[in-house]
Amino acid sequence: MNCSIVILNWNGVEMLRRYLPSVLRANRQEPIADIIVADNGSTDNSLEILAKEFPEVKTIVLDKNYGFAEGYNRAIEQLDSEFVVLLNSDVETPEGWLLPLLDYMNTHPEVAAVQPKIRSWKNRAFFEHAGAAGGYINALGYPYCRGRVLWKVEEDKGQYDTVAEVDWTSGACMCVRTKVYKDLGGLDASFFAHMEEIDLCWRIRNAGWRLACVPQSVVYHLGGGSLSYDNPRKNYLNHRNNLLMLYKNKRHPYGVLFLRFFLDYAAAVFYLLQGRPKSAKAVYEARRDYRKMRKK
Repeated sequence: MNCSIVILNWNGVEMLRRYLPSVLRANRQEPIADIIVADNGSTDNSLEILAKEFPEVKTIVLDKNYGFAEGYNRAIEQLDSEFVVLLNSDVETPEGWLLPLLDYMNTHPEVAAVQPKIRSWKNRAFFEHAGAAGGYINALGYPYCRGRVLWKVEEDKGQYDTVAEVDWTSGACMCVRTKVYKDLGGLDASFFAHMEEIDLCWRIRNAGWRLACVPQSVVYHLGGGSLSYDNPRKNYLNHRNNLLMLYKNKRHPYGVLFLRFFLDYAAAVFYLLQGRPKSAKAVYEARRDYRKMRKK
């Protein structure tokens, strides 16, 4: 087939049991993709359950947990399909979700990656935080979405039902040309997780390609399946990786990075005032590690 759906799994047997059946049902209605679970060194019984309960699903077994970025890189390196869909393990896919994405890619050769509208699995009338109706980056380097700014998400009332060119497509559900993904080195493994898809999308745009949200396709994302939004580890990765992304991809980044020095420490003070000292420490550690990693 010309499309592979790759679901990265790490000790997520309950997620697989809850969401994988919807992916299989949709593909039976329109069998246009291979469904692959790339197992990131799970220590639970994920592989046993896949073999027993989902025998039609192909597997790629990695020897350890490489993180979101390198896990996908190692899996996609083994594929030769024209398109690959990066699909989180906590995404429900209704019937007919994939074809609009592939149709748009086939009729728009200048577009390297697309995403559907992403709604909340818990509150299905509202957009979901990680992607909503397509991602953008503001002048200070902060990502936001149609349908979501900061922590506030909108109800989907059809206000974003037109195809739109975007700055980035969500790693929760991203359809990308496999050759472009490989040619640009895939996701940056040094990010480990968080914002690695935004970094990849920025590199895709810098290479002259375009990106789009195709709202004729809709999926439902649980979100926060690995780390909650206020988790200090997530705050650390988001702050560090956002700085690395700016340093790597933005033309003349130093003015913005100068402003971000003050804004990041203002965020740390905000966390302290909220009684979240671990999150404040995460900002400090993120800036420290960014300074070390940018030399690479």
